Amino acid sequence: MSADTHTGERTDSPPEPAAHRAARRRDRRVYLRSHPLLFALLAATRHRPVVRLGRTVLVHDADAYRTALTRIPLDRTAPGTTGGAAAELTSGGVLFDQEGAEHRSARRASAADLDASAVDRLRPSWQAVLTARIPALATRDLELVPLARELAGVTAAALTGSAACPTALAGSAAAAAAAAARDHLPGPRPPGTARTAAARAAELAALLPDPRAAMVAVAAVNTGVAALPRAAAWCADAGLWASIDAVGAPALAAELLRLTAPSPLLPRVAAADAVLAGRRIRAGDRLVLVARHAAGAHRSAPSPGPAAAQAVFGAGPHACPGAGMARALLAELLLALAPYRPVVVRARADRRAALPGWAELTLRATRTPARTGPDAARPHPARPHPTEETRCG
Repeated sequence: MSADTHTGERTDSPPEPAAHRAARRRDRRVYLRSHPLLFALLAATRHRPVVRLGRTVLVHDADAYRTALTRIPLDRTAPGTTGGAAAELTSGGVLFDQEGAEHRSARRASAADLDASAVDRLRPSWQAVLTARIPALATRDLELVPLARELAGVTAAALTGSAACPTALAGSAAAAAAAAARDHLPGPRPPGTARTAAARAAELAALLPDPRAAMVAVAAVNTGVAALPRAAAWCADAGLWASIDAVGAPALAAELLRLTAPSPLLPRVAAADAVLAGRRIRAGDRLVLVARHAAGAHRSAPSPGPAAAQAVFGAGPHACPGAGMARALLAELLLALAPYRPVVVRARADRRAALPGWAELTLRATRTPARTGPDAARPHPARPHPTEETRCG
């Protein structure tokens, strides 16, 4: 058994290679520097499946995590939950705060909007951005966070039908999420957080044809901006670039999302009394579901299976319908970067974002492929054309 000296987490897996330890150490910084007290508490309690702290229940165990999402009635509109944030960001009636038949109908519609055919529709937009941005690595360093923001922005614009500049849409969605997160943190809040959150939500709604699409934009942008740079940094530090090809990239993307857990916590509120891992849950208890631990992101062992990879996106009726799209976009980015074998030369954690991530991540190529661009590593050639960022200035 080994101990994680940075967070106190303990594992039963054999020692991992030094390169993977380096990748894990760097990635851990986004947690420790964004919410150090919160993640210290999670690390200190993670050896217990379920921990009660007053009316707050921390859920670490994978089985308890899935049980909470699939068998315990949850209050979809309670303050401090995803549904509660959705109600504040929109006029209500969105997937995150719906109930019963309305929720099931919305989930089916969302699944259709985010299925494999949607990925095929979005791939040309992703490739256009990658074709325009990645070849810069041949001659200069590449700032990956703006690239991730642009990719997330074109995705959000396509999903919501917004005609706004994708980078402006991404910036607005990130600001709205960060303001909402600050307003929902437990304990005393600085004056004006609720007013700021309302203002950022209104600014985002103004960029959308339907304000109810705000949560779709928020989810697409914040997950993408958090996940893409962290996964690329992991590949660089762990020396994975040489093994990336079109066949293996999708599986690697799923594994990297499991390891990094871009949405590490799922805040929920119990709507009825229940029992979870032998602990009594009362209606109104706040459930902090630790997706990072349920996914096994703290362990150095290989992925234990599809359930663990899916855990970072929820489970059952509370699973994120955009999981497949997130994995596909990450696979596209990895394929585009792999020919350059980039290393990380600068990294700075974002202390203000809604999700743990990098405010700055700079890559430098260690080789220049004979044929540059995303099409150098994939069987899907992309034709360069002006990107959304170029068109909207």
